[in-house]
Amino acid sequence: MRRKAVWVLALVVLFMAIAGVLLSGCYSIRQGTTYLGYLCRARPLESLLVPTGDPEQDELNRIFVEKVNDIRRFAQYELGLNVGRNYTRYVSLDRDFLAAVVSASAKDSFTTHLWRYPIVGALPYRGYFNPEGARRQRERLEARGLDVWVRGVGAFSTLGWFRDPVFTFMRDYRVDRLADLIIHESLHATVWLRGQGHFNEELAQFVGVEGARLYIISRFGEDSDEYRAMVAANKDSRAFLEFIWELIAELEVLYDSGAPRDVILYERQLIKAAAQERFAAEYDERFISDNFRGFSTLPINNAYLDLFRIYSPADGFIEDLFERSGLSLYEFIAVARSMPTRRGPPGRERFARALGLWNMETQR
Repeated sequence: MRRKAVWVLALVVLFMAIAGVLLSGCYSIRQGTTYLGYLCRARPLESLLVPTGDPEQDELNRIFVEKVNDIRRFAQYELGLNVGRNYTRYVSLDRDFLAAVVSASAKDSFTTHLWRYPIVGALPYRGYFNPEGARRQRERLEARGLDVWVRGVGAFSTLGWFRDPVFTFMRDYRVDRLADLIIHESLHATVWLRGQGHFNEELAQFVGVEGARLYIISRFGEDSDEYRAMVAANKDSRAFLEFIWELIAELEVLYDSGAPRDVILYERQLIKAAAQERFAAEYDERFISDNFRGFSTLPINNAYLDLFRIYSPADGFIEDLFERSGLSLYEFIAVARSMPTRRGPPGRERFARALGLWNMETQR
């Protein structure tokens, strides 16, 4: 116990030193302290293997531990990601998400609101472990005339500063979703370009999905139920993204029209209402599952739609680079790791140049 107490005290002192010198204001202190609280109560992942007296729960815990450890090995050794000692501990939470994340955008354009942080640079979101903090931030941003969206997220990366844990609610994730999450966050811990939030998320999104696909194939095969479930889910996700991109393109025409702001705000409501009505009418033709059916009644706004512009751009830039590079995902990630992280051209250009494809890209 004494050794653990000393370790916890050292961790707190280290964090407070970092926060005092490098982080900005009370927000970072509050959020960092909360996350430290999670880390301090984290238990070794293998402690989930201790029998609970409930055979069904014990089996779920065993499967979860095996999946996490196997995905970690895959991410580290078969993708070359910086996994370190991340996801070797777990934290029990009484909710199904880790943090509430706030995003914002202008109402009459897709102009992303950015928060600026030391070390990591500007990011298009701000997270709160206490949802009440997210609610207050939302009210402040809405009072400034911005569209705001708050979503729950299951994990995030501390970029190697601390050991990131898994959380017990992840036991309910499909294996491909768990692989996507761990690979996505491990990519952040491996490649992070300062001030290039859009690129960082775009790259991690692609690597997470493609990495999860390769993991499922390598562990279960293409004739498995796991692979078929992933393919069906990805097909629905692709159909949803295509619909969202159609809506975004229609709104961009309006936003670029030069019309008065009040006309834009009125017309955008008509466009969104018509899109959601069309979505409901065409749902059964477009989708396999019911996972996206709720979109037709969702109070969507620019902040919501802007998330897709950040995470899944319609031009498929990263996917296109990957296909034209002819590299394996391991090699693709290795090139990304070689990029200068602090200075250089925008992230997309920096990566294309590192791949030797920038001139090809500009000539397309």
